[in-house]
Amino acid sequence: MSLGNVEDLLAELTIVVSYETVRTWIAKFDACYAGTIRRDRATPSYKRHPDEVATAIREKKHWLWRTVDSSGKVLDILVQSRRDKTAADRLFHKLIKQYDLP
Repeated sequence: MSLGNVEDLLAELTIVVSYETVRTWIAKFDACYAGTIRRDRATPSYKRHPDEVATAIREKKHWLWRTVDSSGKVLDILVQSRRDKTAADRLFHKLIKQYDLP
């Protein structure tokens, strides 16, 4: 949502604020809200299991890569037309970046 959209939504509620006021609020409270959301989000368990399935999309073979934690929660899904080490590495690098766990 852009700052202009926030300004318009508040105007519909008869709250008149400027674009600069909204920008200042976001600069001040953004890290606080992001930290709260990150803290309250359930962390995945340590064990992760890769899963791969071959599927046909428009009569062309593709590979569906999926990573599941020990409780059965799907962490990420990746669909690629090739099945090689690079595809698996891409999925795991993406997960490490997202969840900060090796």
